[in-house]
Amino acid sequence: MTMSKETLIENIRKVPDFPIPGILFYDVTTLFKDPKSLHILSDTMYDMYKEKGITKVIGIESRGFIMGPILATRLNAGFIPIRKPGKLPAETIEESYDKEYGKDTVQIHKDAVDENDIVLIHDDLLATGGTMKAACELVKKLKPKKIYVNFIIELKELNGKALFDEDLEIESVLSL
Repeated sequence: MTMSKETLIENIRKVPDFPIPGILFYDVTTLFKDPKSLHILSDTMYDMYKEKGITKVIGIESRGFIMGPILATRLNAGFIPIRKPGKLPAETIEESYDKEYGKDTVQIHKDAVDENDIVLIHDDLLATGGTMKAACELVKKLKPKKIYVNFIIELKELNGKALFDEDLEIESVLSL
């Protein structure tokens, strides 16, 4: 493991019993507030995607709204938000998915992506994969050329990658 990844791991705040008892929550906001960690994250993610021809970075509400625009700027790409219902002002399409305690829905503007786009969908954490799977299905409806998926952290023991098609390139900065 590189020194920079060690720095990131050291700077992640671990919050026991959040949001419910028995869960160890990995809080990436401590990476964002530390200038060195933020630079490491930005540089690492840029290096992962600088040769992929990304035209749009799509961030999932809400932590995907932090590194998503930073990465979009570095890649000279646009930034697109995926949000919860009722938050986007223009015409949207949506995808619903099952969560531990019911259903949830995500939306994107209908004109956010087209068939000429190569997109990178970003979120902070891959746990069980439900939110990102819904985001991928949503973006597929807009028929981009290619979709890449990125996380800051993948929790390997939860096997979230198993939810996705094998041909989808999923990368994480850190696997814990």
